Amino acid sequence: MKQGCFDICRALRRLCEDISRRHEQFHHVDMDRVAVTYAQTRSPVEWGLQAKLTPMRFEGGALTCVRDGRRWCAQRLFQDGREMLYILTFYLPRFLNLPFEEKLVTVFHELYHISPLFDGDIRRFSGACYVHTGSQAAYDRQMAVFAREYLADLPSDRFPEFLRCDFRELRRRYGAVVGLRLAVPRLIPMDSTEDDAA
Repeated sequence: MKQGCFDICRALRRLCEDISRRHEQFHHVDMDRVAVTYAQTRSPVEWGLQAKLTPMRFEGGALTCVRDGRRWCAQRLFQDGREMLYILTFYLPRFLNLPFEEKLVTVFHELYHISPLFDGDIRRFSGACYVHTGSQAAYDRQMAVFAREYLADLPSDRFPEFLRCDFRELRRRYGAVVGLRLAVPRLIPMDSTEDDAA
């Protein structure tokens, strides 16, 4: 029976908050400074990007960086007077159409990208493959371990039941799937050039 609408961003935020409280590897994550949003997939295919973490700072938490000889800053985002350091975006309906285990691993995958310093930068591994170590498959195997540890410690009344549903089922139950949508932050040049003035 339809009951109105289901706020997917609120549900995912609560899940992330619970993960950050319960699992020691995520205690550094302050969800009050992470914007949770969704984007609609342009293609109906099931493969492709399911979620992404957008850092709002550069390496080491810096507010600016130099690229191609120019200095840039990232567009800043505030919610309720608080500056967001990360944007966590889920792509619908693709994310919701994953199997339950893959959905949960995807959440852990993106949260683990947050720097242990929680400074707006991503977690950086040593070597050239600093985002996922040398193997994204190995990275995701570790995320699956974290997910199983989380579920093993989870009281039954805290189980993220909504992850059992695909997009169609949530819409059938609630009438609509809604959430927060945000524009992609822009890089802003801090110095002008003759080309800019033209």
